[in-house]
Amino acid sequence: MPVPIYVVDAFTDKPFAGNPAAVCLLDGQVDEGWMQSVAAEMKHAETAFLVRREDGYDLRWFTPTVEVDLCGHATLASAHILWEQGRLAAGEVARFHTKSGLLTARQDAGGIVLNFPSDPWEPSSAPPDLANALGVTIAAFGRNRFDYLVVLESEAAVRGLRPNIAKLSGYPVRGVIVTAAADSEGVDFVSRFFAPQSGVEEDSVTGSAHCCLGPYWAERLGRPRLRGFQASLRGGFVGVAVLGARVELIGEATTVLRGELLA
Repeated sequence: MPVPIYVVDAFTDKPFAGNPAAVCLLDGQVDEGWMQSVAAEMKHAETAFLVRREDGYDLRWFTPTVEVDLCGHATLASAHILWEQGRLAAGEVARFHTKSGLLTARQDAGGIVLNFPSDPWEPSSAPPDLANALGVTIAAFGRNRFDYLVVLESEAAVRGLRPNIAKLSGYPVRGVIVTAAADSEGVDFVSRFFAPQSGVEEDSVTGSAHCCLGPYWAERLGRPRLRGFQASLRGGFVGVAVLGARVELIGEATTVLRGELLA
């Protein structure tokens, strides 16, 4: 049977910006290899696969090369499609059962609000060749369970990064988050995210990275509600509210493609 599939630009209110994700609505569980093949075919940073269950949806995410344990923009895209296609009633909370536990999404005047686990950094010493791989001077460094967190001195340094992708691919993490306090009006911090070891050289807007960025900047700026801008080529805004062990990620989404998988 044909499988409904959608492409959604997440963390943006206009098409061809933010981070595109594919969303597949499945009638039941399918082979893991098939899901990986679909993700490779779609070539987006993540493809999301949803299966209805009694108390919500099972949700899995695949890059073109690997399955990942947490993805923000594809979860945002999934919730957007469930409401848009009438799979959930307007105002109904979306519940997702994932490898990172229960995640929820709700509609709000400011967009879609995701409730994710907080994933703060632990300060440590940077690998000796990381600064060279990034081509910058590192002001602070640490890591969480998924990624390295690299703090630079300025927004301009983050925007001007031209890292050696081949060197970054050798580190034993999902990816490398690079961030700095923002100089731009209306934004608290900027970031970029590089994950060649996960099949994504540079991600456009990384919701899950803000589970680390939110607690980091909330502590340094002294307030729990922040607005980040991911300064990739496409770019996108992520609102963050730090709630102790949880983080809310706020963003908008727009559908750019509807179709069917025939294989």
